[in-house]
Amino acid sequence: QVQLLESGGGLVQAGGSLRLSCATSGLTFSNYNMGWFRQAPGKEREFVASITRRAITYYTDSAKGRFTISRDNAKNTVYLQMNSLKPEDTAVYYCAADVGSGLYQHVSSQYDYWGQGTQVTVSS
Repeated sequence: QVQLLESGGGLVQAGGSLRLSCATSGLTFSNYNMGWFRQAPGKEREFVASITRRAITYYTDSAKGRFTISRDNAKNTVYLQMNSLKPEDTAVYYCAADVGSGLYQHVSSQYDYWGQGTQVTVSS
């Protein structure tokens, strides 16, 4: 059974930092491209960042320069380091796993497995 478990969310003041983790089990982690998405209240789920199985990274424009995605294949875990957080970053953050080619990483339908999400709240 494949499981993705996010952790590290919480309440932080604007300008602060959080590090999200997504621990996976039940899959061969090194074969998967991994992504982070987020969903704010009343909005659609949106792409934040991804890292392919070859460690090529992609970011949405709002995350560039502030967020860093990384992976540790030995720990079957993907991370999202978020710095200089803004109130508009407030959302539930989800990690996702994709066994495909690594193209269209920004498209949620590309992903095969999803975690339950972790809440990030940034106060002004």
